[in-house]
Amino acid sequence: MTNNLFDLSGKVALITGGNSGIGLGFGEGVVKHGASVCLWGTNAEKNAAAVARLEALAAENGGSQQKIHSIVCNVADEASVEASFAETLKLFGRVDACFGNAGVARSGRFDEFSTEDWRAVLDVNLDGLFFTLRAAARHMRERAEAGDAGGRLIGTASLGALMGMARVEAYGASKGAVISFMQALAVEYARFGITANSVLPGHIETAMTEDNYANEKFANAILPRIPARRWGDRSDFEAIAVYLMSDASSYHTGDSLLIDGGFFLY
Repeated sequence: MTNNLFDLSGKVALITGGNSGIGLGFGEGVVKHGASVCLWGTNAEKNAAAVARLEALAAENGGSQQKIHSIVCNVADEASVEASFAETLKLFGRVDACFGNAGVARSGRFDEFSTEDWRAVLDVNLDGLFFTLRAAARHMRERAEAGDAGGRLIGTASLGALMGMARVEAYGASKGAVISFMQALAVEYARFGITANSVLPGHIETAMTEDNYANEKFANAILPRIPARRWGDRSDFEAIAVYLMSDASSYHTGDSLLIDGGFFLY
């Protein structure tokens, strides 16, 4: 270990869904501590804006050796994931931490919920995580077998995996699966020095949730139940990303880390 447990200099993070919201928060955190970052997202303009943001942060923190890049990738497309991971390796040479963060949600009365909507959510939230982390785990295992052990696999789950959230059953089901998935990876890949953990966001202001928080009825029902008395935002995910990517977390695996301002407890 280095003298600074949270020094990420020379390390590379891959972040899916990394061009906004929680994914961008992950990126901002690790860049501030010296990591290079490859962002995957489906919107080229948002990707470019996120790259500019992270490049500016790197410059502010003296990171002249850091590389920031983005790739347009739909994680629900297996071929796109394989090609994008190969491109990431070509550009960066390695991936030390893979944040499987891309996700979507669709809501509606359950007994009227369409199969199309169900599949759309699971295609991204579950199949997309499988395709992404499979590529990352393969790379990290092969590296370990060549004498370079270590790696970090992180899956973004949700508070919705732990408690009933009406009208978003597909989302909740997919995020519950993320927790089990990451626990299994933690057991299988520990021998290679690879950790696997889930991050569970609570009520966080992002582009995906802005309509909910603009709804006065919803806000009045939920906000008083959050002991921190505020919605979360992407900055609340910077530190956990740094910790999980760093040497400090090398013995911390198979966990589900809830970032919700105390909502689940209250």
